[in-house]
Amino acid sequence: MTKDRKAVMMGDKERVENKESGGEKLAIVTGASGGIGYAISEKLSEMGYKVYGIGRDFQKLSNEQVNQLADALPEKGKLPDKGDLPFVPVKLDLRDNQAVRDFCRSFQENKPEILVHSAGVAYYGFHESLNQDKISEMMKVNLETPLFLSQFFLRDIKEKRGHIFFISSVTALHENSYGAAYGATKAGLLSFARSLFAENRKSGLKVHSILPDMTDTNLYRNADFTIGENSASFLLPSDVASAVETILKQRDGVVLGEVHLRPQVFQITRKPIEKNWKADREKLESR
Repeated sequence: MTKDRKAVMMGDKERVENKESGGEKLAIVTGASGGIGYAISEKLSEMGYKVYGIGRDFQKLSNEQVNQLADALPEKGKLPDKGDLPFVPVKLDLRDNQAVRDFCRSFQENKPEILVHSAGVAYYGFHESLNQDKISEMMKVNLETPLFLSQFFLRDIKEKRGHIFFISSVTALHENSYGAAYGATKAGLLSFARSLFAENRKSGLKVHSILPDMTDTNLYRNADFTIGENSASFLLPSDVASAVETILKQRDGVVLGEVHLRPQVFQITRKPIEKNWKADREKLESR
């Protein structure tokens, strides 16, 4: 056995021993009240992490998530509630600066090993059809808050040689007609992740960007389109969670920096649009 191979094995052994001696493994996941964030929180919980899942409203779980919870309960037929979630729910509006700061301060005694930025919001359409509130909300949730949370928990995660995940988007890689502002926030997030890893790679910090294509989530609630009817034309939140698991199972010293997830087929479904020209005109005049 070569010296390099022995060093790798010793490094892996040391990492496992450090984690075991450190007690509970903690993870923070934003956007955990649905979609990709929920799936990642569930997966990390299965992997033995104590997960603090941040979300705005845990009462609005999807039917699929409610059914999964009900199936997992010992008492069949019981309706699940927040106490049945596979993670610790943290009700928090990421648009509220003071609330985010208060959460961070309350978490100071805990040292997370994993931080997952999964929360996101999107408004689509011609850029001139947006308003300042929508643009600010996308900047706040998609970019500003991930930068702040990463800064606050960075030393703790570096100390544990842990992981920061950014759930970006394929829109970060190219131009985005009808989604220019949203794509810009995701491109900024990708750029930040690359720079953060370059700054801190010597410390043992792992930084990952996962860039999913069309995914079956509620992200398109503000769009005039949604996922296609062909099941091969969209991803599932569990696909993204599986990518997180794959990344975490790499040996120490290997970092999967960027993972692109694409469905086999490209297809979208246009939503029916009810045109109300008077309302549109009033909306434009009010800006």
